[in-house]
Amino acid sequence: MPEKRTPETRLPPWIKAKMPGGPKYMELKELMRKKNLHTVCEEAHCPNIGECWERGTATFMILGEICTRACRYCAVTTGKPNELDTFEPIRVAESVKSMNLSYCVITAVNRDDLSDGGAVIFADCIKRIRETSPHCKVEVLIPDLQGNWDALKLILDQKPDVLNHNIESTREIFPSVRAKGDYDLSLELLAKSKAIDPSIVTKSGIIVGMGEDTKQLKSTMQDLREVDCDLLTIGQYLRPSQKHLKTVKYYKPDEFEDLKQVGLNLGFKHVASGPLVRSSYHADEQHMSATTV
Repeated sequence: MPEKRTPETRLPPWIKAKMPGGPKYMELKELMRKKNLHTVCEEAHCPNIGECWERGTATFMILGEICTRACRYCAVTTGKPNELDTFEPIRVAESVKSMNLSYCVITAVNRDDLSDGGAVIFADCIKRIRETSPHCKVEVLIPDLQGNWDALKLILDQKPDVLNHNIESTREIFPSVRAKGDYDLSLELLAKSKAIDPSIVTKSGIIVGMGEDTKQLKSTMQDLREVDCDLLTIGQYLRPSQKHLKTVKYYKPDEFEDLKQVGLNLGFKHVASGPLVRSSYHADEQHMSATTV
């Protein structure tokens, strides 16, 4: 007799994503392999990979594919990273140009083995993309850099259009899902970004369904607004494997809409909230909302 599926493993009907496989998807996949590049779309098992790649957009994941942290919700491989690849920014910029992107997102694994957390590579990516694709807007989704504010300034000095750092969860459950992170440090990073360069749009994201409650989510949104965070994404946690944190709750579409309204009422310039929303989902539209008067 086959094993009975439990509520935790049975996805609700409103969580549906198109299977990847279109011509643009295959073209981008071939390009990534040719350039020896990684994308968070693949490494984090993003459910929107088919839609986004068919739109001709992707989120580049620099600094290798091995993370020095082991967040309980994340599918990215954990271990000892490879040597730093100083030529990676060149290949990223070449790919952005080849894809003729008007907007790109650059993210990375945590590199706690590096004193600057990899900031020099982030900065070089922005610089080289500006040189080869001056029309392309650049969003960087960065780790906490272990509180190295000189490293943060190095990135901000290259004027990314958006500085994104995901807080991911509420204060109450943060230690159990991000053992090597720090809730207050994440808030401080976003505050420091505004202090260093107020003109740069800031953004953060929350994953729901890991054990938080609505009151805690509202408190986290308030904390983000208190450091003048401009943009917010809210998406459903989907357990990558049996080794990862269990999904505690699947939020319904109307609950995501309610959370969106809470965020807008708090003053976020744009809130993307939905079951399959991820930090880079339609990032160009989010940025436009923050910069259009």
